[in-house]
Amino acid sequence: MEDAFGLIVPCATALPGYEAALAQGWSPNTTRDVSAEELARLRADPAAFLRAVLHPPPTITMADGSEVPRLPGCVLWMWDGAFCGAINLRHQFGTEALPPHVSGHVGYAVVPWKRRRGYATRALALMLPVAARAGLARVELTCDADNDASRRVIEANGGVRQPGLRDAEGHPKLAFWVPTGRPDA
Repeated sequence: MEDAFGLIVPCATALPGYEAALAQGWSPNTTRDVSAEELARLRADPAAFLRAVLHPPPTITMADGSEVPRLPGCVLWMWDGAFCGAINLRHQFGTEALPPHVSGHVGYAVVPWKRRRGYATRALALMLPVAARAGLARVELTCDADNDASRRVIEANGGVRQPGLRDAEGHPKLAFWVPTGRPDA
């Protein structure tokens, strides 16, 4: 029997489930597979890995090798009594605007063996109040134009489609604004 679904702060108790997901090829990054490098870092020093998840470095290295400042935000893990996936929020204080290298305020990835249970939809719904507390009246989410599952998750949470855009390689993307429920929106 599964426990109630929710979001948890990454912790040592849930780390074995995260490790197992990486070992099975699941990647928390939806734009490139980072499962092998994450797994190597986790296995080399689990405590340091967890600290880095909770308190990431101040910069991010881009594909071209340049470094950009990391936006404030948080990562939470989906949990139903076992690890189910990850969802993150990133934002800039005082504005809804995001730098060009950031594809949206929220990103999520569910492990393959827990998909089609509504977990991504529920995780996004649980992340919206977190975004509201961060000062956002709405969050932007993007997905590939052919990603019907992600589009349905976003629309189920009130996502309103915006004019189309393209990723760095020119592939079509869908963009949505989702209200956070913040009263001053």
